[in-house]
Amino acid sequence: MSSRGFLILLGACSCLALGFTLGKKVGEITPAAIDGASELIGISFNPAEKDSMIGNLQNQLANYEKLRKVELDNSVAPALIFNPLPKGFAPSLEQKPLHWGLPTSVDLPEKDVDIAYMPVHQLAVLIKSKKISSERLTKIYLDRIKTYSDTLECLITLMEEPALEKARQMDQELASGKYRGPLHGIPYGIKDLLAVKGTKTTWGAMPYKDQVINQTATVVTKLDEAGGVLVGKFTLGALAMGDVWYGGKTRNPWNLNQGSSGSSAGSASAVSTGLVPFAIGTETLGSIVSPSTRNGVTGLRPTYGRVSKNGAMALSWSMDKIGPISRSALDDGIVLSIINGPDINDNSTIASAFNFDSKKSVKELKVGYFKSYFEGERASKNDQAVLELLKEKGVELHPLELKTTIDAGPIVMMLIAEGAAAFDELTRLGLDDQLVAQHKGAWPNSFRAARMIPAVEYIQLSRQRTMLIQEMHELMKDYDVIVTPSFAGPQLRITNLTGHPALCMPNGFNEEGSPTSITLLANLFEEEKLVMLGDFIQKNSDWQAKRPPLFNQ
Repeated sequence: MSSRGFLILLGACSCLALGFTLGKKVGEITPAAIDGASELIGISFNPAEKDSMIGNLQNQLANYEKLRKVELDNSVAPALIFNPLPKGFAPSLEQKPLHWGLPTSVDLPEKDVDIAYMPVHQLAVLIKSKKISSERLTKIYLDRIKTYSDTLECLITLMEEPALEKARQMDQELASGKYRGPLHGIPYGIKDLLAVKGTKTTWGAMPYKDQVINQTATVVTKLDEAGGVLVGKFTLGALAMGDVWYGGKTRNPWNLNQGSSGSSAGSASAVSTGLVPFAIGTETLGSIVSPSTRNGVTGLRPTYGRVSKNGAMALSWSMDKIGPISRSALDDGIVLSIINGPDINDNSTIASAFNFDSKKSVKELKVGYFKSYFEGERASKNDQAVLELLKEKGVELHPLELKTTIDAGPIVMMLIAEGAAAFDELTRLGLDDQLVAQHKGAWPNSFRAARMIPAVEYIQLSRQRTMLIQEMHELMKDYDVIVTPSFAGPQLRITNLTGHPALCMPNGFNEEGSPTSITLLANLFEEEKLVMLGDFIQKNSDWQAKRPPLFNQ
């Protein structure tokens, strides 16, 4: 279980710091100072205990001062690595050939807008059959980005020249008989917390708006090697929260008066409006699921450890996950098959096979659903419609309930503590004032409050997380896929903490005309089952095919 004592001790020091001001002078450690600090953590000590502690606290404070003299780059991960694997569980390492079931032929639409909204699995056939060149396809998306990105406030860096150069290279390779696979010549975008050599990597935040990181993230390298054409870096809410970034607020294309949600704000908004066929997002506590819902697209949050985070901004080393956002479950599976795998530059990655076979029947899957979330006054007709579709198509559904003895709510403090450590200097040097969002729930205030989380409590939360992982394994192990409303109960919080994969898909619109979503959950490292059932649902519905009217031209 991940715990970074040496970093989180900063929280203990800060917890004491407020109390220290109650002494005769700032920085003096007295019994009165200890009283003030102990009130913040809900513990009391008798006079003798407080007197005995003073020498130790003075030594600790001196050590904190030494620690802070060492500059820690955001890329430096803790020595103790989070492992989501429950006792007795190991992922399969037997990699089999992938069978996507792509059609032998796809008709090329007459209009560019119709081409732009095609899913990856159809574009791949068009490219391979040479009905469209990568260069033409790339120009279609570049033109749409230039036309709509200002309205959506979704773009940070347009990579026009490198994209056209790569597209021409892919066309030349195809002409010579070399085909790299289903992403050959396919344009895409990334969330601007992924580093790419020679470009800004702003993390969406004012203090870093001109930052250049001299490396390329592993996921980008893998996509490049698979033939992908990177056309742009899209917005994220500052430091991976929400949709407000240093240049504005990324817009929901279905309602421009509303933000696109986040933090993978630009990635989801761009896919929704046909600016790219897929984009890379990240999730720590909902940052793929939430914008996928708001923008009416399909997002896949992989198992923690399946995809390398090397070259990505760290917010929470034990919770950050990188995954695709696209127009279909099958597209997400294709992209995941490329970006997954262990990485010597990211010690949190875990080797596991990813075996998708379109010839398998979804009726082989044991599908459960969290029964109470589909009942009562708060139940959604759109969510119920998904269950009805599955029943009509002969999929047997098994009711169950999401019940754990461990409350996931307090464990989320681990995220806040890790974020405060990742951006330690932002708080200590007062740079957090430069962030646009300054409300009580924004990062600046959360990071300040996190300084008061003691190391002992952080470790206790981590131990409870171990118990939660085991409980969720016992609950889910008898099912292949579990269907759940995306935001019902604590499932989103729990599954992000336990590292379980999730597929979030459109399932209609609410009364205000905004998209809604359903979520599929699977056991660790069984994303292919999510893609199987998700693809089945989408082949038997048209929710994912809808287009925002203002951008359907």
